[in-house]
Amino acid sequence: MTDVSSRVQAAGRRAASDAAPWVTRLARMGYAAKGLVYLTIGGLSAQAAWSAGRVEGSEGALSTLRGQPFGWTLLAMMAVGLAGYVVWRVVQTALDPENKGSDAKGLGARAGYAISAVAYAGLALEAVRLLSGGGSQGSGGSHWTGAVMEKPFGQLLVGAVGLGIAAYGLFQLYRGATSDIAKRLGFGGLNADLRRRIVTLGRVGTCARGVVFAIAGWMVILAALRHQPGKAAGLQGALVTLREQSHGRWLLGAAALGLMAYGVFQLAKARYRRIQPA
Repeated sequence: MTDVSSRVQAAGRRAASDAAPWVTRLARMGYAAKGLVYLTIGGLSAQAAWSAGRVEGSEGALSTLRGQPFGWTLLAMMAVGLAGYVVWRVVQTALDPENKGSDAKGLGARAGYAISAVAYAGLALEAVRLLSGGGSQGSGGSHWTGAVMEKPFGQLLVGAVGLGIAAYGLFQLYRGATSDIAKRLGFGGLNADLRRRIVTLGRVGTCARGVVFAIAGWMVILAALRHQPGKAAGLQGALVTLREQSHGRWLLGAAALGLMAYGVFQLAKARYRRIQPA
């Protein structure tokens, strides 16, 4: 069985290697698109922290981009880039080009890639829908929780999803603070000072994103516990919650800067990440 598993993994890596040129291009476009989404969310949140501006999540950020000069062209590029990121996540899940393996840790990482693929596929479809003339649908948190809660054991399932989101947020916070987040970045001839700045942005941004996801997960848990779908919210709702706290404008402003840092780090990944199999 082990020998069969090894042969399957080796075949997957060979397939990934053969497809590397187009996979690499799609992955880099995807990281760039993801970075632009988070830069937009952070920028809108920073504006909302000190004015009457509206806090937006991922879908709202895409809608905002559509309203800018050359917005349709930019949104089309975003749709292609996000689709590329989905393809890269699917390759990471199915072909394991980075040798995560089939032990518990490796399968956990690959399951995370699969979840990421589903999430960003939804965002890519939202970009396509906006290109076709649809309006922004917002975070949609209360919609899916309400639908799931009507099913048998739905309340339990929503709570489990909330726990998963919160756990992911806490893991991102831990990862940003402690792990080598530049492990797969090939900086080449980049000077040491600029490398340190990129790594610092990555740490700050990953931690900020972790906090926001942990809040979003907690809100989903509360929605399940109270059987109130309206309490559930995604990224947008978590940022609104921050603004509603004591000193909320400062908290939202700090989160906004962190999300912008994360966006810049994704742009650095688009340029420097080693995409090809080791």
